Amino acid sequence: MKNNGFVTNLPLIEKIGKENVFMSELRLFYHENGKLKISKSLDTLQKVDLANLIWIDLNDVTDAEETALEQFLKIYIQEDEEIEEIEMSSRFIQTEDSVVVNSHFLLENFQLEPISLIMKKGILVSVRDTELKSFNETIKKMFANTRNFTTGYHVLVTLLETRVEFDADIIEDITDQITNLSKTLNTEDDLDEDILIRIKDMQEKVMIIRQNIMDKQRVVSNLLKCNLIPPELMQRLTMVIKDINSLFEYIRFGFDRLDYLQDTFLGLVNLQQNKIIKIFTVVSVIFMPPTLIASLYGMNFKFMPELSWKYGYPFSIVLMIAFAGAVLFYFRKRKWL
Repeated sequence: MKNNGFVTNLPLIEKIGKENVFMSELRLFYHENGKLKISKSLDTLQKVDLANLIWIDLNDVTDAEETALEQFLKIYIQEDEEIEEIEMSSRFIQTEDSVVVNSHFLLENFQLEPISLIMKKGILVSVRDTELKSFNETIKKMFANTRNFTTGYHVLVTLLETRVEFDADIIEDITDQITNLSKTLNTEDDLDEDILIRIKDMQEKVMIIRQNIMDKQRVVSNLLKCNLIPPELMQRLTMVIKDINSLFEYIRFGFDRLDYLQDTFLGLVNLQQNKIIKIFTVVSVIFMPPTLIASLYGMNFKFMPELSWKYGYPFSIVLMIAFAGAVLFYFRKRKWL
């Protein structure tokens, strides 16, 4: 059976729909009587005019559900290994009537979650394995202004806009963390190996953010070249690419600040070590004359002038203290201490 150009497999859809109606990870968005509605059952595909269907969101669904959708929409849902491929030919695929975009969305724990976005005849199919705030925020925007979401292309662009907004929030948060860390590093007394570990951890996060932003830049750049995107969405995509480019500046600035903090930390460590070495050097020099005097009077020669002298011992002690004091006075006068 055919429905608006799609080949449907009703027995399979009915079977999968009845078996998995309880699963909330599958959501279908469609228009009905001028209103946007949502369904969590594959049975809806048999009842809805596909011209009104705009988005099918698959969140960690079963293989059976994916197979049913593949046969219904005549699309290919990639495996996780294929979605994570880094080659350009695997990240963006365009055919005569469809577009496949593989990307990464950044999680709160700074892990990159691979997702696949498939566009065919105005219907967006999103494939993911975890809950994402940007998806939920996009859904809120859809229900807040239903008229602006006539096709899956509008959902796709809004999803990318929302994702870039979340990335900007993450960059702003990491910038505040860098600022707070910078305020704690003022004197040598603030030196702690935990600070160096925190700097290194933030550097790793900034690199992950940069990788995430580069991925979005590549996705939007390819969509701008795609002739399947409605012309009215091109301006919005152009604004998205401009926002992404501005985020690169913030990322570069954050990374430079972390490099500066790392250099400052290592510089303060070197100063602290130099002071310690300086103290040991001064102490060694101060005790050199007393050591020489003690060595002289410690020799076992039979004839020594002061050997039988009554005040020989106090004299040697006073001589040692005098030489040590003279060296200390000289160091202070030269401002070496």
